[in-house]
Amino acid sequence: MADENKFEEIQGEEMTVTLELDDGDVDCAVVTILTVDEKDYIALMPLDEDGEVWFYGYKENPDDPNEEPELIYIEDDAEYEKVEEAFDEYLDNCEFDELL
Repeated sequence: MADENKFEEIQGEEMTVTLELDDGDVDCAVVTILTVDEKDYIALMPLDEDGEVWFYGYKENPDDPNEEPELIYIEDDAEYEKVEEAFDEYLDNCEFDELL
């Protein structure tokens, strides 16, 4: 679970996040932000892992756009599966768009 998150913009639109976990910091690329059942989620890919994707709830403060977003650990298995399915659909759409 992330204790603190640092968002950093790199080369235009590409973003990374540093998750400060109990066993050390992990730098992740932001893959996408998804909306599932009217909630936002973020898909992160650790830069030192090979193809693993992590999902977290994602919440921005609408009153302060400069405040760093909050990442929320997904504890419910059914909720996690819905996010995973939405991410798979996102990947399918990306692959389809590359063929056009």
